[in-house]
Formats: sequence, structure tokens, C-alpha cells
Amino acid sequence: MAEIKVGVVGLGWAASGHLPAFNANPNCVVDALCSSKDLTEDQIVEMTGGPAATLYHDYDEFLQHPGLDVVDICTPHPVHADQTIRAAEAGKHIMIEKPLAINYDDLLAMRDAVQAAGVKTTVYFELRFIPHFQLIQSVMAQGLLGDVHFFEIDYYHGIGPWYGQFEWNVRKDMGGSALITAGCHALDAIVAFADSEVEEVYAYSSKSSADWAQPYEYDSTSTAILSFADGAHGKITSCVDCRQPYVFNIHLVGSEGTLWNDRLWSTQIEGLRADEWMTTPTAQAESGDVLDHPYPPQIDEFMECVLEDRESIINFEEAFKTHRVMFAIEKSLAEGRPVKLDELEV
Repeated sequence: MAEIKVGVVGLGWAASGHLPAFNANPNCVVDALCSSKDLTEDQIVEMTGGPAATLYHDYDEFLQHPGLDVVDICTPHPVHADQTIRAAEAGKHIMIEKPLAINYDDLLAMRDAVQAAGVKTTVYFELRFIPHFQLIQSVMAQGLLGDVHFFEIDYYHGIGPWYGQFEWNVRKDMGGSALITAGCHALDAIVAFADSEVEEVYAYSSKSSADWAQPYEYDSTSTAILSFADGAHGKITSCVDCRQPYVFNIHLVGSEGTLWNDRLWSTQIEGLRADEWMTTPTAQAESGDVLDHPYPPQIDEFMECVLEDRESIINFEEAFKTHRVMFAIEKSLAEGRPVKLDELEV
């Protein structure tokens, strides 16, 4: 019998990816929903996969749902901060869609609330759970790349008028920026793979001249150069106006080898041809569709964390590292200069 009662707030695109994963986990049940939508009992049962969950239209009433253990925040970016703080103050464990916030002050307020409440958290940087990321971490741990001195990870995903969230995502007060709304996945990958802290960033941005791209209230492509404390450097591009299939590019260059997406070459593997890559059979990030994202392993991991009283591998503190770099990049874009991380409050 399920031990953990989950409540989902926001029943849009992200929730459509989360709900099947909750329904497949034997340790939890979706017992409450919070949405502005009016749903029939049949619609609720279809979403939750079982007995009808209680539907709330008021977030405070939702937080008071009997026995509610976990709140899953799937709402648009600007309300994540307020809903996280209120859930923490109510003593609920929290799962939060990326980005955590669209400004740094909100991020700090969220962290204070989470720390004060002592609740468990996870942030949906779900690509940390795909086989390709696990392979990369294994390759690095075994020394097949040696000391990595260059990290290039890029997010290319056109999100024009055909994109379900285009209408609100193009607004500065809702989407934030190309990096905040989507490219932060690539930035999080750099933070996850690097052995050193980012010390300084310098960023540039531009915007497509296409008519369909004009509604963007921010530059829809940005590139940042990162410098690390150990002397390594990296590059991240966040592009949400490209006319191409989805690409999540990963290129890591080290003293003993290089990894380029699903290709690998290393001095530590005998018998490789010097002029030919070794292809690794692994599952990469190949789509921006939430239905293709690895939510099941992340949700499974978090349910275990709640039951076993331990932290998620991508809890709030871990995700804070990525967001702090993200907001340093945003500061660099706004001010047109290099920005050191120690300029931002910790």
C-alpha cells in the first residue's frame, strides 16, 4: 500500500509528464490536485490512475489536505518561489520544476524557507537521471578523460508559435530568458560534471530576425563562457529560436580523452584507432517533449529519499549551485561585462 500522499499543483504540460511517473510508483499516491481548471471526477481519475484525488482551487486549502506529504510544483516559473515557501512553511516535502525562480532574490528567499523547514526537496533537472549522464560520470570516474579542461554543453530547441507554452514563455516576466526557461538544463550538466566551482562568467546574446520570433521579450539565444577555480573553462549556448531538430550537445575535452555526445576516444583504452571515434550505445537527451523526459527515475529516487530520510542527488542546495551561476550569467548579459560569482550573495 502506498505510504506517501502527493499533491500536484499546476496541471499543464509538466504535470502531464509527472503524473504517469507518480502513478507507476508503488510507494506513493496522487491524493490532491490544485488547479484553476474545473475537472470532472473521470478526468481526475484518468490523471491520477486510481480513486479520485481531491481537487482544490485554493493553494492554502490544498496545503491543508489531510495527510499530504509531498507537494509537486508544476506551475509557471514566476509562482514557484511563493508556492515553495508556503509549502516549506507547511512542512511539506517539495518537488519543484525548473527553473526554481526567475530572479535571484526569490531564489534566496526559497532557500531560507527550505533550510528553516528542514524538508526534503528535489528539483527537476531530470537529465541527471538519463543513461547518457550516468555513462559520462562513469567514464570520468574511471579516468578515461583524465583532467577535463574544457566543457561545452549546449541546448538547442526551437520554441516558436507551435510550442504549447509559447504564449507565456516569450514574456520576460514569465519565461525570464532563453537560459532561465530552458537552457538551464545544459548549465546544470556542466555544474554536475565539473570538479571545480565556477568563478566568473561572461555572456552574449542575440535574437532571430524571423517574424515569428519577434514576440520574445528577451534575446532568444545566449552564449556564456565560464571560468573555473581549477583553471578549466567552459561554454554554454541556450538557443530557443533555432530552426532545427532538438540537440543537447555535450563535448568534454580532457588530458586523456574526449567525449562528444555518444562518441568517445581515450588513451586509456587500448586498441582504439587514432583516427576513429568509439560509439557508445546509450540513451541521450533527444527531445524537449516532457513525455520523453526521465521523470520516473527521479520520482522513484525522491520517494525513496522521503521514506529513508535522505537527500536527493538534485536537492535544492545542489540546484542552487546551478541557479547561482545562471543568475551571474543573466547579470553579465544585463551589464555587458564579466561577472564573478562572489558578486552574488550566497
